[in-house]
Amino acid sequence: MAVTEAENPLVGEITCGSLLQKLQEIWDEVGESDEERDKMLLQIEQECLDVYKRKVEQAAKSRAQLLQALSDAKLELSTLVSALGDKSFISIPETTLGTINEQLAAIAPALEQLLKQKEERVKEFSDVQSQIQKICGEIAGNASEQTGAPAVDESDLSLKKLNEYQVKLQELQKEKSDRLHKVLEFVSTVHDLCAVLGMDFFSTVTEVHPSLDDTTGVQSKSISNDTLLRLAETVSTLNEDKKQRLHKLQELATQLIDLWNLMDTPEEERILFDHVTCHTSASVDGVTVPGALALDLIEQAEVEVERLDQLKASRMKEIAFKKQVELEEIFARAHIEIDPEAAREKIMALIDSGNVEPTELLADMDNQIAKAKEEVLSRKEILDRVEKWMSACEEESWLEDYNRDENRYNSSRGAHLNLKRAEKARVLVNKIPGRAI
Repeated sequence: MAVTEAENPLVGEITCGSLLQKLQEIWDEVGESDEERDKMLLQIEQECLDVYKRKVEQAAKSRAQLLQALSDAKLELSTLVSALGDKSFISIPETTLGTINEQLAAIAPALEQLLKQKEERVKEFSDVQSQIQKICGEIAGNASEQTGAPAVDESDLSLKKLNEYQVKLQELQKEKSDRLHKVLEFVSTVHDLCAVLGMDFFSTVTEVHPSLDDTTGVQSKSISNDTLLRLAETVSTLNEDKKQRLHKLQELATQLIDLWNLMDTPEEERILFDHVTCHTSASVDGVTVPGALALDLIEQAEVEVERLDQLKASRMKEIAFKKQVELEEIFARAHIEIDPEAAREKIMALIDSGNVEPTELLADMDNQIAKAKEEVLSRKEILDRVEKWMSACEEESWLEDYNRDENRYNSSRGAHLNLKRAEKARVLVNKIPGRAI
């Protein structure tokens, strides 16, 4: 049910005057004393003063807050302009005119724009510095230990400072590229050396750093100082191993060839070790065939040299006697008498004593054979004359027998051949020195 103005005198337009009037009417009706009335009016007045005072204090406090907000805004604006260094790109409003709220309203758009620019610039700095930190960590070899983004110095967010970081980043990116190129060159060299030496490339290269495996992406490979140093050491060690193995293989190849030549080893047996002897005069850099210097290949050559060396002692007598037979045949053709039994006994004694190298013995025998051949050549003319003389003597003896044969002129079978030989024999016999016809 609605309350009317007659029922409640406080309903309607209420003012201080109307309220005071209502209060007077109530006092009159009640019969309140003047003393009580004055006391109550003073109380009302005091309460009104207290309300005004609180409102003034609140207004003053609000003004102070606005002034502080304006001061903070001006300071932040100045700090942002200084930090960003972009004063020429931002319209800075005049903040000394108008009310406090008007001044705040004038600053707000510029401040908002600068805060947005600051946020974007901080992100740019953070991105560049993060990349710099990452590359520095990769170079130092502690990239995995770095956590979180680097702190950005918000006191200087100028484009000049950003450009300095970008230049530094470009330098580091170039250094990273150079290092990565060097790492890949080292890895390729290690791969080639391991192939030639018959070594496991995977275990060798991952022992330097796990990221150097072929399955790892190029950009993920370690480029640290330690990795480069250990790669260089690995390449140096492998090159030294290659040099030593080649030297060893060449020594074995030389021994094989000497033993083959010594024992007249057939070509089909020598072909089996072509992969060893083909590097006899090769340079270290010239050996690139995979497995050419593998340890099992060297061991195989060592076993063959040892086998041939053991076989050499038993074959020496056979070879030496073969050369002795050749020497005896040469002496026989030259009609030079020698004692073959004594020569063979001497060979046996030398070989059994072990006081002479088989190669030296065979070389000495080769020298004897060469000298014997020279002697044969020097006696060739004399020997030819002796041969002719002996042949003539034989014909003379036959002719004498023929002349004594009473049936030499028979017409028997072959008689005409004997007649022809007799005619030739007379001619030949007449050429014998000191023979009278």
